[in-house]
Amino acid sequence: MNVENFGASERLVNAAYVRQGAQGRRAHELRLRALLEQGKCPEDGWDESTIELFLHELAIMDSNNFLGNCGVGEREGRVASGLVARRHYRLIHGIGRSGDISAVQPKAAGSSLLNKLTNSIVLDIIKLAGVRTVTSCFVVPMATGMSLTLCFLTLRHKRPKAKYIIWPRIDQKSCFKSMITAGFEPVVIENVLEGDELRTDLTAVEAKIQDLGAENVLCVHSTTSCFAPRVPDRLEELAVICANYAIPHIVNNAYGVQSSKCMHLIQQGARVGRIDAFIQSLDKNFMVPVGGAIIAGFNDSFIKDISKMYPGRASASPSLDVLITLLSLGESGYRQLLKERKEMFSYLSSELRKLAEVYNERLLNTPHNPISLAMSLESLNEHNDMAVTQLGSMLFTRQVSGARVVPLGSLQTVNDYTFKGFMSHTNNYPCAYLNAASAIGMKKQDVDLFLKRLDKCMKTFRKEKNNGKDVSEVGNCNKDTCLGETKD
Repeated sequence: MNVENFGASERLVNAAYVRQGAQGRRAHELRLRALLEQGKCPEDGWDESTIELFLHELAIMDSNNFLGNCGVGEREGRVASGLVARRHYRLIHGIGRSGDISAVQPKAAGSSLLNKLTNSIVLDIIKLAGVRTVTSCFVVPMATGMSLTLCFLTLRHKRPKAKYIIWPRIDQKSCFKSMITAGFEPVVIENVLEGDELRTDLTAVEAKIQDLGAENVLCVHSTTSCFAPRVPDRLEELAVICANYAIPHIVNNAYGVQSSKCMHLIQQGARVGRIDAFIQSLDKNFMVPVGGAIIAGFNDSFIKDISKMYPGRASASPSLDVLITLLSLGESGYRQLLKERKEMFSYLSSELRKLAEVYNERLLNTPHNPISLAMSLESLNEHNDMAVTQLGSMLFTRQVSGARVVPLGSLQTVNDYTFKGFMSHTNNYPCAYLNAASAIGMKKQDVDLFLKRLDKCMKTFRKEKNNGKDVSEVGNCNKDTCLGETKD
């Protein structure tokens, strides 16, 4: 209510009580005012009532919620289900216009304000996470792969002769398909093995640029966050190569916002060389539903060009989800999540190393990977070719999600390109292994339960081996026979 309405209320309720209510309302409004004036994530998280008040205020600024609205067009924010309308807080119009996803929508001042605020708050969080010189970003309602495609399509207009994308290999299908979908030919650069780690072959990257001709290369497509034993690309060196040859550089930073090391690599790469854009997932970094990403960079003009490449308007759901989440957490809450993730990584690393030693395996030495870990499975692989994949099946049956087992020598064809040793990021990694990651939101009890279940599965294989049985017999087991007690 405004001042006049509070004044009118004093005719019905004691004026002192009304003034107290007005002061309570004023406390909410001061938070909203600070957000609108500063465009930054609040230091402390908001309570749900303040967030819902804010969203309601935004919604009534959209034409579909005007009391006297008379819509005679084909897209007037009509929604058949009240449940759907409430799910979206009656913010129905989406974001952007037909020519620019970041443009203001005349029919939807509230949704447009939501879009602008979300982009501003997300930019603030990216700086907080470590890329302090980033200048521009926007939330796009597509996951990481399609967002990469949008960046490549934007570069097509700037480099019309280019047909190749140089890509240090990472065995993740959407990364590869993002280049194919955009109509370009990926040039796969195999990684080099240094100890247990798979690292960027800088010599091969530069040699391939010289071989193809810099003018024929659309960009270098590098990666930060990845599954061990692959580690983040050598971003600083790649950025220098790109600057020297005047080639754009697009970084897949899928779940790298949660890692200070990944963000530091991007910051340093932009400082010493060239990084045109870096893309990160909303769900992996901010614990919201799948369906959104952030495209960010150091040149406002280029990031704006990408937003203009998006055809038509877009769903506001990813922007709404991340706005609600960041207002709930505040800067302090998000910083705490980042701190806890690092602590869980150290704990997972320590405990997984201990478990590996029990079974004569080892935690692979991958100090340059700040999120993912890998434990060798050499004894399983030596005993039976199927044992490694059966371990993965057993873990999945035991409701362990996210862990991956990587056997030796598997083949995978993606868009007519065959990868040998798929999932291991190289043709011939020395051993089979299991992956586990410490991602944002993970708790100590998650780590403990994972290790307990992994231990039970490994015991099953050791028992079968010691009894002289074929370990493949385990493949048809159920929870009780494979994993012992099931009450946890």
